[in-house]
This record gives sequence, structure tokens and C-alpha cells, in this order.
Amino acid sequence: MMDTRPLRRPAFRRLWSSTIVTAVGSQLTAVAVPKQIYDITGSSAWVGYASLAGLVPLVVFALWGGAIADSMDRRKLLLLTNGGIAVTSLLFWVQAVTSLDSVLVLMVLLALQQAFFGLNSPARNASIARLVPKEELAAANALGSTVMQTGLVAGPLLAGALIPVIGLAELYLIDALALCVTVWAVWQLPPLPPVTTAATGRAGWREIVAGFRYIAQRKVLLLSFLADIIAMVFGMPRALFPQLAAETYAPYGEGLALGLLFAAIPIGAVVGGLMSGTFSRARRHGLMVIAAVVAWGAAITGFGLSTSLWIAVVFLAAAGIADMISMVFRGAILLSAATDEMRGRMQGVFTVVVAGGPRLADVLHGTAASALGVRTAVVGGGLLVIATMLALAATMPALRRHRV
Repeated sequence: MMDTRPLRRPAFRRLWSSTIVTAVGSQLTAVAVPKQIYDITGSSAWVGYASLAGLVPLVVFALWGGAIADSMDRRKLLLLTNGGIAVTSLLFWVQAVTSLDSVLVLMVLLALQQAFFGLNSPARNASIARLVPKEELAAANALGSTVMQTGLVAGPLLAGALIPVIGLAELYLIDALALCVTVWAVWQLPPLPPVTTAATGRAGWREIVAGFRYIAQRKVLLLSFLADIIAMVFGMPRALFPQLAAETYAPYGEGLALGLLFAAIPIGAVVGGLMSGTFSRARRHGLMVIAAVVAWGAAITGFGLSTSLWIAVVFLAAAGIADMISMVFRGAILLSAATDEMRGRMQGVFTVVVAGGPRLADVLHGTAASALGVRTAVVGGGLLVIATMLALAATMPALRRHRV
């Protein structure tokens, strides 16, 4: 059922295979950092401050990293940034085994790690279009997204199981060792220099602005970003999961309800990825994005109306499938509709949108729930996704007409 055609390409297969290891390893660190901060401070507020400390450098360096990815050999950039992430994970391990117990050090290391990730992600995603033919881009995105979503499920579960056995510090060390696999896989890639020499070595603010100007001039790219913003900002209710678990689904057990709510969307996304053979050959990529976003809104609306935990989980899993389909075709549009000398910058903006949208949703849904109630906030958000996406598709035909 999964479309595995891109795995016939040796270079892509190496890059994808390394992701299997690091998708889980990175989640070990993602669990360990907030756990260690909470252990030191006893405050969830400090955990939130640390998240913000990681977001700012991610946004800044993702935009800059996109410009760098368009100006130098992407393979070299991947080697440098993956090596930097590995060293940062090693430093996390050192501060943990030495019992430094400094929140400031943890926040600095987290900011450094996210800066390296911001530089790495655009180059990694932009490289895919050089490793597989255009007709396999959707399948390649599905393979990569499935692995990442699997990491979101398996990584935290593995971390929870390992912490009582081997301790917190060793999670950082496992992540650092896993990143060595990625460095080796990238080393095996062919050179990926810029296709033109005009932009070689130029990666300043003018190049970043040129990237935004490029998006504004190509409506299908702009609309693909807007589709994700609509879905995530209006329709991602994760900030309300703790309250729903404590109130609406309390009879099922608050801990069980909370775990299921957070796991349901990634599990649905993994299921969608495993079924990628059913949709990855579609050529009307824009229409698939529109349908997926509308389906996401409908699933979130159904979730908001659910009083049964199990029905709510089914709706969230359906939303995860829709999100996977949207992610696959939005990624394919970015890689196919942009020229190679702009792909890095497009992926940089993509990284910012993906990282920033859910965080804006946390603020919006938390505020709306306080003013209107949880159910109204969730259902209203889902309906708003449907209405806004359909209105955008009707008034801006570039997205629905886009095909490869």
C-alpha cells in the first residue's frame, strides 16, 4: 500500500534510511530536555520558556538556512549542520552526567540545537528534488513524513520506558550516536552544488527578501503556505487536550485520555503514510491539498462534538491522515513549482510555517476556550478551517488548478 518507488534511488534511500534512526533519537532529546528542566525547577512555566528559547533561533536560522542552501553545496551544508546537532546532543549529555543542573545552560544548548536544525532542514528537504524525479516527489515526501510521524509516537514512548532503566542523561547520548548514522548517510550522497553559479556564496538578507518576493509572485506557492496556516492556526486544538482530558473525558481516566489525545493525530498520520500508494500518484496536487485541509477541518469539528473518548480519538486519527495527505502534496508543490536555486529558501519558509502555526494555534485556542468554552473553540475552529479553505479555493484558482 505504501508507494516505495523513491527507495529504488540509492541516494534517496540512504538519506531516508538515516531518518529512521534520527526520527526516534531526536524525540528522546525532545522528551529529555523538558523533563530535566522540570526536575530542576518544578515549574511548567520554565518548560514553556525553554520552548520559546528554541523557537526564536529556529525561525531565524531556518530563513537564513534556506538562503545558504541555495548558495552552496547542500551536501556540505548537511554534513556541517548534522555534525553540529550531534555535538550539541553530546554537550547535553555532558551537562547531565556532570549534574550541572543549570536551566540557563539547557536553554542555551536548546537554542543552539534549534539553530542547527533551522540551518539543516531547508537543505535536507530541498535536496529531495535532486534525488528523485518529479513524478515521485509526493511518494518521497510520504516516505519521509511517515518516518517522522512514527518517531513522534515511538520516541516519547521509548523515552518513558528508558528513563527509569538507564537514566535521563543516556537519552542524549543515544541521540548523539544516532546522528552519527545520519552524518555517514549524508557523506554517501553525491555533491549537490547550486545549479547556477550566480548565487554561489551569497546568503544575506537580500537573498532572504528575494525568497519572499518569489513567493508573492507565484500564487501557488503562497497558497500552499496559506493552506497550512489555515489548517494549523484555526484547527489545531492541542492546547485544549489537558482540559478535555481533565473534564470531558475524565471518566476514562485523565492520564489515559491525555495520552490518547496527544498520540491520535501522529498515529493517524503514520496510517496515512502507510497508505500512500492510494494517493501519491495523483497529479492534481493543489486539489489534493484543498480536499485534505477541508477533511482536516471536518475531522476536528467531529472531534469537538464527541463526548466519547474513543470516538474523539477516531476523529483525531482521521485528522492525522488528512494532515499527512496535505503535508505530502504541499511539500511536492514546493519542490516542483520552485526552481532549484529557490528551493532552499522555500523550504526555510516552510519550516517556519510548520513550526509557528501550531504555536499560534495554542494561543488562539486557549484564549477562545477561556472566553467561549472548550467545545465551542474546537468546533468553531474546525468549521472556520472548512469555510476559509473553500473560500480561498473559490477566489484563488491557482491552487486548485495546479498539477504535475
